[in-house]
Amino acid sequence: MSSSSSTNTSAKRAAAKPAGAKRLAAKRIGSKSLVATPSGKKAVGKKTVGNKTVGKKAVGGKTVGNKSVGNKLVGGKSVGGKLRAAAAPGPRADFGAPIAGFFAKQPAPLRAILEELRDLIEAAVPDAESSIKWGMPFFTIDGAMMCALGGHKSHVNLILSGSPSAYADPDKLLTGAAKIGRHLKLTAADRVPRDAVNGWLATAAMLARAK
Repeated sequence: MSSSSSTNTSAKRAAAKPAGAKRLAAKRIGSKSLVATPSGKKAVGKKTVGNKTVGKKAVGGKTVGNKSVGNKLVGGKSVGGKLRAAAAPGPRADFGAPIAGFFAKQPAPLRAILEELRDLIEAAVPDAESSIKWGMPFFTIDGAMMCALGGHKSHVNLILSGSPSAYADPDKLLTGAAKIGRHLKLTAADRVPRDAVNGWLATAAMLARAK
């Protein structure tokens, strides 16, 4: 083929190629990159590192933000590109222990309230079993929760298990409306409403026996 014929063929191919299909080389302006688009327009995207997006996604297998390459990282750690779930906490060392140690650790004002409540529980429901669960004294009947005692910085709670609607409370002394029960918040031993507590304990024991 002659050189003039080859030149004509190349010219025809160039003329047939749409102008909009011409590719634009990617350029970098400052910290942003200009990316060529099929239409011939230039688009300013996110920052790039080796043509990979840096933001909340990982580059080169390293975690940036809260995501990892190929895997989302939620509450765990990424090891070798694989997601490892966070380990569940184990049981407390005092789980199932006798409740006497709990009372001994409380400051005197709160200990007086807690001991008053313990005496009322043991008198009202002699067959209730007690042990430490989640750092608090729990009282159960045949394994079913009846009530618990909680010690806080400046008050204690009597926690009554069962539906909130099951406990008569004309004086509005109980708080909480969760399905697991209600709370009596106390700050002084001489303010324990003994008659009301006895009634609530009877209800709690009845609900526990019915489980």
